[in-house]
Amino acid sequence: MSTQPAPAPLLIACALGIEHLALRTGDHGGAGGPVTFVRTGMGPRAAERSVTGYLSEPHLAESAVLATGFCAGLAPGMHPGDLVVAEETRDPRGSVACVGTERLVKELVRLLPGRTVHTGPLTGSDHVVRGPERSQLLATGAIAVDMESAATLLSAVRVGERPVAAVRVVVDAPEHELVRIGTLRGGISAFRVLRSVLPAFFEWHRSLLLPRR
Repeated sequence: MSTQPAPAPLLIACALGIEHLALRTGDHGGAGGPVTFVRTGMGPRAAERSVTGYLSEPHLAESAVLATGFCAGLAPGMHPGDLVVAEETRDPRGSVACVGTERLVKELVRLLPGRTVHTGPLTGSDHVVRGPERSQLLATGAIAVDMESAATLLSAVRVGERPVAAVRVVVDAPEHELVRIGTLRGGISAFRVLRSVLPAFFEWHRSLLLPRR
């Protein structure tokens, strides 16, 4: 009698307490395997340290890794509450290709009809990006920026080969700069969207467990 291999775990990483709260209070049904939510702390160094530490634990060593939370949109026409599915993450240390982007887009569109989903490169920064710097980053081809996704995914693949992805919710954009998250309508909208996306993450994870055809 053959036994089924244990499903690979999923590690979902975010930086901020408000992001972690959104994920903790979202819909946790339908996970395809063990799920660990990690609050890394703010900035690339904190993300690298936290993710590397978690993936060194034996029960998490084979985890798929998904970076999520809020981001700043770079392209004109982006709005708070829009979703960004990264095709790759990049920072000065290198780029990491994301896995299963099409599946994530499909599930997010199905889950949140009418919500705009953008795809493209997601760039990393070690500080909050404002004003003219947005245009400079947009000129590199990036569509959004945050402080942790690139460091999270780069750390994850350096520890060992694994599927990785990044999905972010736009909390401010060129025409909608947000000063303090959670106090303005854009921040509240982004929080609600982030609470709603977990089923798409779980479906992405399940799709990684299916045999390749």
